[in-house]
Amino acid sequence: MCGRYAITLPPQAARDYFGYVDQPNFPPRYNIAPTQPVPIVRQERDLRGGEARRFQLVRWGFLPGFVKDPASFPLIVNARAESAPEKPSFRAAMKRRRCLFIADAYYEWRREGAKGRARASRPYLFRHADGTPLALAGLYETWIGKDGSELDTACILTVSANGATVAIHDRMPAILAPKDFDLWLGLDEYAAEAAWRLLVPAPEDALEFFEIGPDVNKASNDGPWIQAPRADLLA
Repeated sequence: MCGRYAITLPPQAARDYFGYVDQPNFPPRYNIAPTQPVPIVRQERDLRGGEARRFQLVRWGFLPGFVKDPASFPLIVNARAESAPEKPSFRAAMKRRRCLFIADAYYEWRREGAKGRARASRPYLFRHADGTPLALAGLYETWIGKDGSELDTACILTVSANGATVAIHDRMPAILAPKDFDLWLGLDEYAAEAAWRLLVPAPEDALEFFEIGPDVNKASNDGPWIQAPRADLLA
């Protein structure tokens, strides 16, 4: 599961890496939580029939189009990549509404102690070892209410953890390389199966990770944990 992440790179650096045509200006956010507005990158057809990557703010929490009452529907912040193409909630989005979450770090909690008892959990920060942004594979959907109101929503796709990170958590977000952006974001639903094959664990040496302080679990706190590991935890 990926339940918190961060975006701290400058807006122009994000635009250069993801290649969208918009020029948004957004502040750094170190502790993004479910239900908050988050930026995604999606593909859109223009008036001349071409395609362009676009920046869009959506709610982190996917709502399938068939939902009648959002208040009674479980919050979906992650979806398992292995089963997403077959699930009614995600089937249409997998064909035509794939997106990328902009990030440069994400957080996971390592649970300790025997199952069935109260278990301590320790947060870890994960980021690209080479310092480049993280492009997290996702799905988006526009939910339309009975009154015609619209709500843009999205979720992150997860895969099995790789051998380097499995000791912390058994799942990880699907992270895509820039060479795969076009295939993943493409609007041709006949390419959906090929796009789905991109969803694999990151290479063993792709990520670095370290333990951080527990305040990351507090949505009201937005501290700059991403800048460096805490010295007392690395001593």
